[in-house]
Amino acid sequence: MSNDATDTQILLAEDDPHDAELTMRVLKKRNLADNLVWAQDGVAALDFVFGADYQPGGDLRHKPKLVLLDVKMPKLNGIQVLERLKSDAAAKIIPVVMLTSSREERDLLRCYELGVNSYIVKPVAFETFTEAVTQVGLYWMLRNEQPRH
Repeated sequence: MSNDATDTQILLAEDDPHDAELTMRVLKKRNLADNLVWAQDGVAALDFVFGADYQPGGDLRHKPKLVLLDVKMPKLNGIQVLERLKSDAAAKIIPVVMLTSSREERDLLRCYELGVNSYIVKPVAFETFTEAVTQVGLYWMLRNEQPRH
């Protein structure tokens, strides 16, 4: 994990340290994220992207190539973070993937209503989790074409 956020590839918003560590380890091992930033709650995730003094229509503080977002987080949950990201003209083009343990239909539906790019339920088994994170990284970091920032 890099502390230099100027060229962030992935913003991981995840409150569970075990899940965050495993996700970061998988992405790094597969060379899918040289520069990943971990936010432990929704407020930290939004502060990373927008900064404290952001005004709509202004420049984003950071524009990661991908946001991996958990639904259940403290301070602001992932759905609130998603809503804020997708309601801002500059941030709404950032791909957001919900990587969560929530199988609740209302969470899934709400995320798609807000414009989430993908919704993935975290597998419980280590090997299945590792494969899921690898596939997400391969698709969004290597296969998916994104507008130039």
